[in-house]
Amino acid sequence: MSANTQSVSVGTASTRMRRNVLLLAVCQALYMTGTSTVLTVTAVAGSHIAPSPLLATLPYSLQFLATMATTIPASLLMHRIGRRAGFLIGSCVGAAGASLAAWGLASGVFALFALGSALIGVLNGFAVFYRFAAADAADERFRSRAISLVMAGGIIAAFTGPNLARASVDWLGAPFAATFVAVVAVHLIAMLVLLGIDIPRDRSAEGRDSGRPIAAIVRAPVFVIALGAAVAGYVAMNLVMTATPPAMLAHGHSFSDATFVIQWHVLGMFAPAFVTGSLIARFGATRIIVAGAALIVGCVAINLAGRDTAHFTAALLLLGIGWNFMFVAATTLIASVHASAEKAKVQGLNDFVVFSAVALSSFSSGALESAIGWTAVNVAVLAPVVAAGAAAVWLGNHCPGAAQRAGKTQ
Repeated sequence: MSANTQSVSVGTASTRMRRNVLLLAVCQALYMTGTSTVLTVTAVAGSHIAPSPLLATLPYSLQFLATMATTIPASLLMHRIGRRAGFLIGSCVGAAGASLAAWGLASGVFALFALGSALIGVLNGFAVFYRFAAADAADERFRSRAISLVMAGGIIAAFTGPNLARASVDWLGAPFAATFVAVVAVHLIAMLVLLGIDIPRDRSAEGRDSGRPIAAIVRAPVFVIALGAAVAGYVAMNLVMTATPPAMLAHGHSFSDATFVIQWHVLGMFAPAFVTGSLIARFGATRIIVAGAALIVGCVAINLAGRDTAHFTAALLLLGIGWNFMFVAATTLIASVHASAEKAKVQGLNDFVVFSAVALSSFSSGALESAIGWTAVNVAVLAPVVAAGAAAVWLGNHCPGAAQRAGKTQ
């Protein structure tokens, strides 16, 4: 092969790689637009038609339960049929779920709304792997930037999601029904974008070597502590975030105020994506986990200090940044403990455990706030977050080599 031919081949591969990353970022932005719209309205919409206040957050909880049940099958399926096909399946199911949710709200049938919410959770079970698809799409030199760019697609959702929720509340007469119709449109657009993605199939799926047994991998302290950090950060974020819109309404704030707060929360979740990878490379994943835990503790302190819009906004902003630090750093540690042939089962197990815990916390959030109050919801997240931060300190002190390798992975 001549030098010119090699140059053209490399240039073509580089162009395809960057195009894939750009399209994945657009898909992430669309997915998070739908997600932020749904999280803004689901708990409030549920309270309108739920037969009991204790069931108001059930539809949102079912989303995480469905996500939990989907993560492992989705990971293994995409390992065999490819990322694009898997994401298309997920988007199709998500669009169907949003349609059912809109129908349930328009007809006042809580069961339909809950079922539609569960199907949206199936979409989430596929879409959480966008961050891993970015790694598949990029070469080693571009990988960390690719992951950051795809995660940063969520920044767009910080503005589009809550504003879409605010604008569409009463379009169809029945509160929030049109919001879910808009979510259907978002997922259909995402399907069109996905058709342009061209990520090569992972041929390791066709071999017999699947690496070490999963039991050998999960016994590693790095895996255990990373998983614990991901669970603690996500559960804390979900509990406080889910409870915030109903709490704001209960304290006399408007729905518009609640969407404003959620907008800043989503911005906090994804804006740090441009720098989190660099921070991990410079300071180490364990220190970034500790920093994230400290930010979430700060969120709780602000929530306990007052009930003004400014308090809710500042607290949810810190909550989003703290989640980003803990989740991205934990993902980096997880990526350092598995080989290529092991990634499907390790990634699937990781997200299965994370979303199992999130689903459980979602089921309890409505009962906690209704029975004990807003203060109890905030206090409840402190113990796991502080424990995760302490475990990360131990890992950094006792296994510095593991933390260093994780930083290089990112």
